[in-house]
Amino acid sequence: MFYKTFLVSCLFLFLGVASSNSELEVYFPLFFKLYKNGTVEKLDKAVPKIPASLDPKTGIQSKDTELGARLYAPKAVNQRAPLVIYFHGGGFSVGSPASLWVHRYLNSLVARANVFALSADYRLAPENPLPAAYEDASAVLRWVAKHAVGSGPEPWLKDPRVDFNRVYLAGEGAGANIVHNLAMQSGLEKFPRFNIVGLILIHPYFLLEKPTKSLLAVNEQERNNITKLWSYVCPSGNGLKDTRVNPILNPSLSILASKKVLVCLAEKDPLIDAERKYGEALRQRGSKKVEFFLTKGKGHVFHMTKPNSKKASEMLDRVTSFMSV
Repeated sequence: MFYKTFLVSCLFLFLGVASSNSELEVYFPLFFKLYKNGTVEKLDKAVPKIPASLDPKTGIQSKDTELGARLYAPKAVNQRAPLVIYFHGGGFSVGSPASLWVHRYLNSLVARANVFALSADYRLAPENPLPAAYEDASAVLRWVAKHAVGSGPEPWLKDPRVDFNRVYLAGEGAGANIVHNLAMQSGLEKFPRFNIVGLILIHPYFLLEKPTKSLLAVNEQERNNITKLWSYVCPSGNGLKDTRVNPILNPSLSILASKKVLVCLAEKDPLIDAERKYGEALRQRGSKKVEFFLTKGKGHVFHMTKPNSKKASEMLDRVTSFMSV
C-alpha cells in the first residue's frame, strides 16, 4: 500500500513539473511561442521552402552560397548592373532566403529592376538573440565586399557585370531594421571598390519610447505583441531607448553609409508613425536625401502575401525606379 501511494504521489509530482515546464510564457502570432522551460516553437512551418532554381514565371536563375545566402542573376544584362543585398523580415525570429515569400519577391525584384541580388541569411531569435543577426549581416557584407577586389570565392559575384560601385541594401520589416543598423556600422567601415549608394527600407521595424497614434490605433493585444517582441529578441538591450530599434535617439545619424534612402510606408501599418519620424530625422539631423513611398489602404508587409496585387506592383515599380536614378 505504501509503495502504491508513493508511486501515485511521484506521478502527480512528475505531471505537475511537466505541466509547469510546458506552460506558455509568451506567444507572438506568426513568429514563435516561448515556454517557461525554454522551449521555442516557431510558427512559420506553413510557409513552404523553395530550393534555388530557374524560376519559370520570371526566368530568373538563383543559387545558394556557402554562407547560406541565395544569389540571383538577371536574365539579359549586357552592361554593369547594381547589386542588391537583401535581408528578409520575420520579427528577427522566422524566415530565410528559401522562404516562399522571400524567394518570390527576390525573383520579381531582379526581373523588374534588372539587378543582381543576394538574399542574406542570419541567425534567428530568441534562440540566437540580437546582436546575432546584426553580426551575421556584417559578415555577409564583408564577404560580398571581398569580391569587389577579386578575392572572394563566389563565381557569380566575380561576373564583371556586377557593379560594386552601385550597391543597395534592402529589406522588409525586421530586415529593414537590419539594413539601417548595418548601414550605421558601414558608415565607419569602408571597403575598397565597394560603394553603398542607397538603402531601401520597406515597412521597417522601428519603435518609439511612447506609443504613437498609429500604434494606439490597433487593439491592446496587437500593440503589446509589437512592442514586447523587442525585449525577447534583444534581451540585453536598453528597451525602447535602444537606438537599434529607436534610431531617432541616435545623435550620429549622419554616419549612415548612404546619402540616399527610400522608406516605404503602408497606411494601415501600426509602425508607420515611427517609420515616418525615422525618415524625417535622417533628413533633418542626418543630412540624407530621404524619399517616402506610401501605399494607401494596406498593412505591414502586405506585398509579401499579395505579390500579384496592383499595390504590390506599384511599390515594386517605385523600388525599381529608386535604383535606376
